[in-house]
Amino acid sequence: MADVAGTQALQRDALGEAKPAAVRSWNPSDGRIAFLFTLPTMALLVFIGVFPLIWSLYLSFTDYKFTVAKSPEWIGIANFQAVSGNVTVWNTFVFTAKFVLLAVSVEFLLGFGIAFLLNRSFPGRGLITTIMLLPMMLSPALAASFWKLLYSPNRGGVDYYLKAIGIPITDPLATATSTLIALAVVDIWQWTPFMLLISLAGLSAVPRYLYEAAEVDQASGWFRFTNITFPLVWPLLLIALIFRTMDAIRVFEYPAIITADREATQTIATFLYRLAFRQGETGFSTAFAYMILVMIIAMSNIYVRNLNKATGK
Repeated sequence: MADVAGTQALQRDALGEAKPAAVRSWNPSDGRIAFLFTLPTMALLVFIGVFPLIWSLYLSFTDYKFTVAKSPEWIGIANFQAVSGNVTVWNTFVFTAKFVLLAVSVEFLLGFGIAFLLNRSFPGRGLITTIMLLPMMLSPALAASFWKLLYSPNRGGVDYYLKAIGIPITDPLATATSTLIALAVVDIWQWTPFMLLISLAGLSAVPRYLYEAAEVDQASGWFRFTNITFPLVWPLLLIALIFRTMDAIRVFEYPAIITADREATQTIATFLYRLAFRQGETGFSTAFAYMILVMIIAMSNIYVRNLNKATGK
């Protein structure tokens, strides 16, 4: 039998019978499969997010109006020079800076102060905290409409209470200064709860044994606040300040609804909206938008550096 099998093998070799080639299978790794599945989504996000940035950056160097049937004309940095020399732009920057400084600083002081008072056990603490957080739950447009009614002369009631405390103001929106304060009051009313919430979370996270050790050493309340409470809560407060500053710079609903976008009380966002969509100045408005973007990035870097110092990184 062995001789027969050997003879058949020799015959197959002599006839040149080929053996079937091994089939090579493709076994992608988990990483490749994940990449293939997420590739369409990433491509869509790049198209939606990155392409408009590149296209708008190109438009900032052109003379282009979307209301005119004309192709963009390259003019270099002329739009940026026009923005830098525009008096209205600088007045808008000044008004926005005053609004941000007033609103965010008061929100920080009030939010942290109220959180410091609420950071203890007493009856009704949860109810009071919930009520104080309610303004933050409203949409900015609804809050602006609500305060616009309150600011209405002879109908809203704000002028009545101002006169009652000795401030003879019949219309809180009559001047640029009073309008600035009125807009800041709306922002403070709605977003102080945000600072309160972040501050309360930071205060609750401070270890209790540090206070107990300070009490054993008979440390004063000011010493505990300056050496234990504030240093440990400061990184979290700085993060809250970053968010509130960025949001205050981009404020749109309050001036657009309360003051009807008056030129003397325009913020950066309302002025940019007027340029881009009402006047159709696409090239000029995109140049202005990129200057704002650079300013926000610079401010964010300052905040991040201070945050790294506070966290010891």
